[in-house]
Amino acid sequence: MVSHTRKLTFLGIMLAMALILVFIERTLPPLPMMPPQFSRIGLSNIIVMYVVFFVGKKEAVVMAVSKAVFAFILRGPVAGLLSLSGGLVSVIIICTLWWIFKDRISYIAFSIAGAIGHNIGQLSAACLLLQDWRLFTFYFPVLLITGTIFGTITGVFLKIIMPVFGKIYRE
Repeated sequence: MVSHTRKLTFLGIMLAMALILVFIERTLPPLPMMPPQFSRIGLSNIIVMYVVFFVGKKEAVVMAVSKAVFAFILRGPVAGLLSLSGGLVSVIIICTLWWIFKDRISYIAFSIAGAIGHNIGQLSAACLLLQDWRLFTFYFPVLLITGTIFGTITGVFLKIIMPVFGKIYRE
């Protein structure tokens, strides 16, 4: 019982941290020449990746869905759908790569793959909503580049903060 309560408490703290990072990131100006929803670094994904690697895959899915629920409540159904589609695709890709490669690739590689997956999920949802797949052709090359850059940044941040989280949560 204590372990379950401790895990639930830790996940609540992680979700709160992820939401705070979303809020901080939304205060930063978007990249020039990019729609604001496609030009964010993805700081909250650092928390989701930590949960994937050190707490559990199911918990990471719950974290991605919880973030989407908050996006839906605070910013509306389109934001909720974009958050859900990007978050789930990202978590699925990271979990799949973890299952295939385990410790044979770096956290930065996981992060890059997750960031690109997040972009693919969001862009696919946007194309479905707008019923225009030409957007994919136009935005995907740019999002591939930004996903690689921002995935590298979030992967480096994850590597830096892992020791701190490791001290906080030990099952």
